[in-house]
Formats: sequence, structure tokens, C-alpha cells
Amino acid sequence: MDLAHALKVALETGKVKIGLEETREAAKAKKAKLLIVAKSCPDAALRTDRAIGKIPIYHYDGSAVDLGQACGKPFPISAMAIVEPGSSAILTLQT
Repeated sequence: MDLAHALKVALETGKVKIGLEETREAAKAKKAKLLIVAKSCPDAALRTDRAIGKIPIYHYDGSAVDLGQACGKPFPISAMAIVEPGSSAILTLQT
């Protein structure tokens, strides 16, 4: 799967929370189906854990700047929560 393409499709057709605080809130509310975390995320628990509750965490092999670029955004993204994947196959990522 082309991760950058899947991220862009999820952002366009699904519901995605971007940013550390929104990601934490979506996970706490159990609304997220997948968390994607960059290597440079300041939250150590998100960087090292495999899941929060039953929500899997995908560890993006790049910095927050790299993740932002992969999403087509002009800013760094350290963490994001996939609430609804839309027509993306993003939930098939191996965590």
C-alpha cells in the first residue's frame, strides 16, 4: 500500500484528527480506529506503545515534518487519529 496516497485519501474522504491534543482526545473518547505517530512525537507513550486501549498505533518511520509532507500539508504532524477511513485502506496498516 502507498502510505502517502492512503493518508491523502483518508484526509479527503474520511474523518481525521490532526495534532497531538486532538489525537489524545479521540483516543480517550474511543472514537479513533487507528493512531499514526511520527518518530519525533513529543508523547513518549504514543511513540513506544503498540496500542492505547484497543486502538492500534502505527509508528510512522519519519519525523513530524515527513508525516506532514506525506499528508500533503505544509506543516509538521506529530500524531493523527483516523476516526473514519473514508474510501481509504489506511486501517489495513500493520501496527
